[in-house]
Amino acid sequence: MQIKLYNSISKQIEVLKPIGDNINNHTIRIYSCGPTVYNYAHIGNLRSFLAVDLMQRVIRTLGEFDVKWVMNITDIDDKTIKGAAIGGDGWRTEMGKQTADSKVNLKKFTEFYAKEFLNDIGAVGIKKEHFYEIPRATNYIAEMQDLVRKIFDNGFAYVSDGSVYFSISKWREKAKYGYLKKIDFENFVVGVRVDSDEYEKEEAFDFVLWKFKKEGEPYWEFELDGQNCDGRPGWHLECSAMEKHILGLPFEIHTGGVDLCFPHHEDEIAQSTAGYGIEPTQYWCHNEFLEVEGKKMSKSLGNFYTIKDLVEKGIDPKDVRFAMLSAHYRSIYNFTFADVESSRKGRIRIQEYIYSVWDKLDGNEVNSEIDYTTVIGKLILDVWENLTNDFHTPKGLAATYKIINNVKVSELSESDLLNLAGFFVKFNAIFNVFELTTTPEVKLEIPAEVELLAKERFEAKLAKNWALSDKLRADVDALGYIIKDSKEGYTIVKK
Repeated sequence: MQIKLYNSISKQIEVLKPIGDNINNHTIRIYSCGPTVYNYAHIGNLRSFLAVDLMQRVIRTLGEFDVKWVMNITDIDDKTIKGAAIGGDGWRTEMGKQTADSKVNLKKFTEFYAKEFLNDIGAVGIKKEHFYEIPRATNYIAEMQDLVRKIFDNGFAYVSDGSVYFSISKWREKAKYGYLKKIDFENFVVGVRVDSDEYEKEEAFDFVLWKFKKEGEPYWEFELDGQNCDGRPGWHLECSAMEKHILGLPFEIHTGGVDLCFPHHEDEIAQSTAGYGIEPTQYWCHNEFLEVEGKKMSKSLGNFYTIKDLVEKGIDPKDVRFAMLSAHYRSIYNFTFADVESSRKGRIRIQEYIYSVWDKLDGNEVNSEIDYTTVIGKLILDVWENLTNDFHTPKGLAATYKIINNVKVSELSESDLLNLAGFFVKFNAIFNVFELTTTPEVKLEIPAEVELLAKERFEAKLAKNWALSDKLRADVDALGYIIKDSKEGYTIVKK
């Protein structure tokens, strides 16, 4: 199917098409700005990666493209250096002992948090095998230095006190600066520089490509124009070098949160074009922020959560994934525990329907004379058309519930059941929160009281004491559990 997506450059929804040679091999290349590994990832971070996971799954499953998905890991920037410093706030004993070598400390520090991050995204259903590569910035220092030289040789960079800066004024003489967001040029003063890797004001400053070394910080040897520039790369430089050498330029899709539009992605466009002579990507896709209970997530407000925090509260990561994917990626997602609970109920409702489809197929009792083929076909098409139109999951899920509400499994023919089963295989390839099987094994820790009531109810049923059986079923229901009868006996599931 044709995939459409919103392009932050054109501010329009466009048809996704492979570029150049990729047209022949039907490949879509995706580069995602990955985490800066200086602490545990919070649920706001996870939303960005769940958004692109959904995109690439739709592109694979419904667009039938091959996908090369690259997500970098930033292991060298202001935050990682500060955290890895001796006595740094983020240092943990699990990382091992600190040494006198700042590079060794940085590697230990960032590898710990990189591993934790990969565990976290795995917990919410992002598969490691879907990545083409997960590169570390420190493995591409030589490529970054080469890009700095190209930008300097092309006349768009200068050296000051050992650091190398990108000249916004020189670049604006040749090309546009401000593709993704309107930049404040009214107060622009030539030569005003910013050294920090991140800054909030949407003003134009000469940004640092390469930072001169500071006492006690890790650094790499570098000489430019006969000047000693020993130091380390600026944050913006990293992605430009890695995406060029791993995916080639231009590639199809670049993703990230809306907070990265400026300065990070704007600077990527400028430095890639200034150094390599070509813009990095065809489509820029940005996901909106996550709030918690209608407020910005903050430790001071006590609403700052990691996936581990939620698991400790008894929340299934599947429900976190499904809740976040139930909102459109370009809308602000308001995380609430009530919404996660509502999403859990919706997930279970779909799951029960899937079980009923598989149970009916396995039961060999398919004798329906009612033809649902046309109805099912239209409903399935509605789901796919919404998911392929800028990955609109709210409309796609609403269309899915129409199937559940309007198509009775008990009335389906074998061909209609197989059609629905094929639909749910693709559906789960996108959402990755369902089991495609018959009635599941009990995985819950069932309270002893519920187990006893269920056992007594089963015995009452065998004795054909229907009144007692119904009462005991109601007692189990009141405790938040459901008894599901089967040929083998019964199972207990949480409501």
